[in-house]
Amino acid sequence: MDIRELRYFAAVYRERNLTSAARACFVSQPSISTAITSLEAELGTTLFIRHKKGVAPTASAEQFHILARRIIDETDAARSLFRKPSTKTNVTLGLMRTLDVPRTIALLKPLTARSDVALRLVGSDEQADARIISKSMLRKDEQFVALWSERYVAALPPSHPLTLKDKLRTADLAGVPRIDRCHCEQSAFFGRNAQRRQTAAIAQSEDWAIALVAAGVGIAIVPEGVARGNPDIAVREIEVKVTREVGLAYHASVPLADALKEFVGKLQKQRPAGPRAGAKDRANPTSPSSRHR
Repeated sequence: MDIRELRYFAAVYRERNLTSAARACFVSQPSISTAITSLEAELGTTLFIRHKKGVAPTASAEQFHILARRIIDETDAARSLFRKPSTKTNVTLGLMRTLDVPRTIALLKPLTARSDVALRLVGSDEQADARIISKSMLRKDEQFVALWSERYVAALPPSHPLTLKDKLRTADLAGVPRIDRCHCEQSAFFGRNAQRRQTAAIAQSEDWAIALVAAGVGIAIVPEGVARGNPDIAVREIEVKVTREVGLAYHASVPLADALKEFVGKLQKQRPAGPRAGAKDRANPTSPSSRHR
């Protein structure tokens, strides 16, 4: 096994999806699949079980991940040990507040791994070289490189009666105590039936929203990535098909730093085929890409 295979394994373990792992590692999905198959053959065990929504780690993967993560971290530390200090390029990246932690960490790795980059993170509404935002927050003078699309789901206390249903209708949510999120980019959409909602709390962050759900204060409608993998809450689909597209936004008229230009180039190679995202999408509110922002 080599360090590349371990990095691919760690990405699959984190993302629970081969396509998402490939995107995070800036490689093709077959490369990820080949690496996992090679590791399983060398270790003599199955690491992931495939299902219709992705993959699930086995007990062997849980055990191996601890060792693999340690080897990756120590390798990175060894590579940095004897590097001579270099002049750093300052890169300021704006982040919207509703990003989930695992995806954000994976996304920032290519920049934080560079010794010639001094990365500074600010809010999405502050001055920045580029921003990671929902497409609904895109400004007219910005270009947009799509990163991922995710649906909204209902996060519920595990003992809530609505957990008995696989999918929740709008009528199911009427009168149910709700945790509102201060920075929800879809607040206008979810607030259409405000007269039928009962606000139990207003959370300042995603972590607080999930914590209040786990405490039984109410339910919250959140991006799927925010709720994914949390053992203290239950997640259910909602009848309303609302999604958000998250990507990197930057000013096309302002020259990018070399490190950021390379970063954008790698992201563009991972983009699905189709019309270029940007001002045209914003000008046509009936286009498919603008319907679910």
